[in-house]
Order: sequence, then C-alpha cells, then structure tokens
Amino acid sequence: MIEWKEEVVIKQHIEKVWELFSEENKQRIMPKVESSKLVHEEPGMVGSKYVEKYREGKRVETYIVEVKGYEDLPHFKYKRISFVLAHAFEVDLSFQLEKISENETRFIYAGSNKGLNFVGKALMKLGGQKNNLKVVYEFLERVNNEALLEN
Repeated sequence: MIEWKEEVVIKQHIEKVWELFSEENKQRIMPKVESSKLVHEEPGMVGSKYVEKYREGKRVETYIVEVKGYEDLPHFKYKRISFVLAHAFEVDLSFQLEKISENETRFIYAGSNKGLNFVGKALMKLGGQKNNLKVVYEFLERVNNEALLEN
C-alpha cells in the first residue's frame, strides 16, 4: 500500500479553491475523469455515490465513488472519497482546505492506494513510491494553478 499526505498554500480565497472540487469543475483538476454522475445522494453528502469514467490512454474504466466524509464550513472544507479502480486498486482520497486569511488557503491532499489482487500489488511495486509522489505533486500543482486562474 502507498500512502501520502502533502500540502500547499494557495494564494486564493477558500471558496474559490473549493469550487474546483465540485462535480461541475472536477475535470479542471482531474482531466482523466471523463464524466461523473451522481447516482445516490444522501443528506450531508456522506454516503452519496457517483459513477465515474476515467481514461488511461485508450482504456476507459467505470467505477463507483463513495463520499466517506464531507464538511463545508466557512473556514474549513473537507471531502473524502473512496473507490475501486480496475478491480485491482482500492483508492482512498481526502481533500482538506483550511482558511489562513482572506486570500490564502492551505490545501492538504492525503490518500492511499492499495493493491487488491496479484495484478494490483505487482503494478504498485513496479510503479513505486517515487512515481506515486510525482503524481501527488502534479495534482497539488494543478489545483494551485487552476485556483489562481480564478482571480
């Protein structure tokens, strides 16, 4: 299993950064997610489920994303999701925003990726922690860049 917890300070209002995590804007920060459709909604969002389609090269994977945690306060935003990708990986991600000031937001991105079977475990060993962290840092940079476009 690979785990991470990284953070960046974004020079943007917390609400502008939070907008990037809405279903309407998801592709801006997750361009490989081709579509996301709400199929089950719970009050407070926890337990809500989405069907997503994810493209990796020519291959498109369809999976169910479940919201495991959700908070939307003026000074604190949090969303935790989990899904199984390609019947091989169990992915758990969290996106946390903390208001530092009117135009500064701390973004904490944490998660884990666990191989579920022989193929998943083998691919994780081949990819390694270094490659996974590269993907994590690229995501942090993409969120930061997209948030700054909101000025």
